[in-house]
Amino acid sequence: MPRILTLTMNPALDVSTSIAKVVPAHKLRCAASIQHPGGGGVNVARVLQRLGCDCQALYLAGGANGQVLRRLLDGEQLRQQVIDISAETRESFSVHETSSGMDYRFVLPGPTVQRHEWEACLAYIAALDAPPRYLVASGGLPPGVPTDFYARVARLAGERGTRLILDTSGPALAAALAEGVYLFKPSLRELRGLSGLPLTTEAEWREASRQIVQAGRAHIVVLSLGEEGALLVSADCVLRSQGLHVQVASTIGAGDSLVAGLVWALDQGHALEEALRCGMAAGAAALLSAGTALCDPADVRRLREEVVITIDAKS
Repeated sequence: MPRILTLTMNPALDVSTSIAKVVPAHKLRCAASIQHPGGGGVNVARVLQRLGCDCQALYLAGGANGQVLRRLLDGEQLRQQVIDISAETRESFSVHETSSGMDYRFVLPGPTVQRHEWEACLAYIAALDAPPRYLVASGGLPPGVPTDFYARVARLAGERGTRLILDTSGPALAAALAEGVYLFKPSLRELRGLSGLPLTTEAEWREASRQIVQAGRAHIVVLSLGEEGALLVSADCVLRSQGLHVQVASTIGAGDSLVAGLVWALDQGHALEEALRCGMAAGAAALLSAGTALCDPADVRRLREEVVITIDAKS
């Protein structure tokens, strides 16, 4: 069993294109489309594989889109464990507006997953002879999967000594945090939703993250702040990184790449400061590629040297 397992309950076949300007009520003549594998855990696994990690992607797939998804991941030589489903894997569509640099993303809900199909994911994790060191559960839940699914995953991980990295939102996130996770990566919007507060200042961001750690809901919180960088809070320290300035080809997959960089460094035994540095570099590197091509390891190594982190150590 690989040291890192990623879990994607609602993967997608990502279709991306570009156009000079998006306007309503007109036929928009776009550039040629590009297909990439998509979905949070799938993207994390793709980056980890490029960085040389021993990892495997566990995901649901069905129909013609599911076959294309498998073929694309085979082309990236990624180790896979596919749970077959009867419904069609979803497509996601994105348009990059070249005149503004903005991305327009159209995300479908995904297939309705049957009970025996999502239960097969839990059974696979529970039956592993050697549990992974890290389990990365990333992305939303498709229709048919219960809200407490990630909480069940968290319980399984805890029982087997696996560190759960969680990147999701809404009720599924709240339920999993009630069970307790090792690390989770909210956006500011998601942190506001969890706290019920407007969180308008950095001091408030830190305090909201610290309360989650103190309550035992997560050992580490990595707050993703987009262009403003990221904030990492643990019981021992607060780390702050400003965003890197790069030429943006697409913002899609930057958050997944950040998670992958964090997990890669943690798996290598690096301290939290280095983990955040690698995560920031991977996230910025993903911005350089169109669609969901994600990051190039050479860009990650180069940008890592540009990351500046301030440390607020706690006694």
